[in-house]
Amino acid sequence: MFKGTYTALVTPFDRSGAVDYGALRDLVDAQAAAGVAGVCPVGTTGESPTLDYAEHEEVIRKTVEYAAGRMQVVAGSGANSTREAVELTRHAKEDGADATLQIAPYYNKPSPEGVYRHFAEVADVGLPVLLYNAPGRTSRDIPVAVAKRLSAHPMVKGIKEAAGDANRVNQLRAAMGDALDILSGDDALTLPMMAVGAKGVVSVASNVVPAEVVKMVNAALANDFAAARKIHDRLLPLFFDLFIEVNPVPVKAVMSMLGTAQESYRLPLCPLMPENRARLEATVRSLGLLK
Repeated sequence: MFKGTYTALVTPFDRSGAVDYGALRDLVDAQAAAGVAGVCPVGTTGESPTLDYAEHEEVIRKTVEYAAGRMQVVAGSGANSTREAVELTRHAKEDGADATLQIAPYYNKPSPEGVYRHFAEVADVGLPVLLYNAPGRTSRDIPVAVAKRLSAHPMVKGIKEAAGDANRVNQLRAAMGDALDILSGDDALTLPMMAVGAKGVVSVASNVVPAEVVKMVNAALANDFAAARKIHDRLLPLFFDLFIEVNPVPVKAVMSMLGTAQESYRLPLCPLMPENRARLEATVRSLGLLK
């Protein structure tokens, strides 16, 4: 079910801090024009922690509307409360999302059994689930054994791996073969992960260079790793510098430079430090994205 390039969409805000739905529509249109397989609204890149409940639902609903069937919409509807995750996922299903991106429960540090039960209950809603393993954000790994158990659920279809370790692909595939579609959650690790069996990426960089990320991933899917590596090598400085500070601060800064979104955040996120902005701008200019 999950294959290709999925963009972890930023949530554009206007200068007053309100969600800018016009900019969101333009962003979705640009993703469609670039040929992405899907978009993921209201994940970490979409600043989900600072959207209120009504905004969370509305951004997903509007993204589905703007996508208009041109790509999958994988709605970020996770939470560290199972009840809240279930409720958000029900709304996403009702609003026409194609799947849900489900982060591992964070802060309350559940046991492996608790992690399993959490995801299983969300999957019972009936919307295809893309598990999201990001222990750097959550302080909790999704154990390979838990992922394997969850793969038996008919609605658990894939896993986004953002642990910073390409070996996770080997571990997952050794445990369960191709029972789950594996997507890289780190732009810089997309090519290494695809070399050992991942099927694509949930990308931050594709907010900025969607066509190039799509071309790289499609080349890897076609086993043309020489062509994919050329694009990887070109974009690698951008992949690194988009995480020079916490995501999504750098990617919004780049989008502001390119005129595709305001550089507007909600606290506790705030603009880049001047020295990091200068480095990021130099990288963007070196790629010919900014004249």
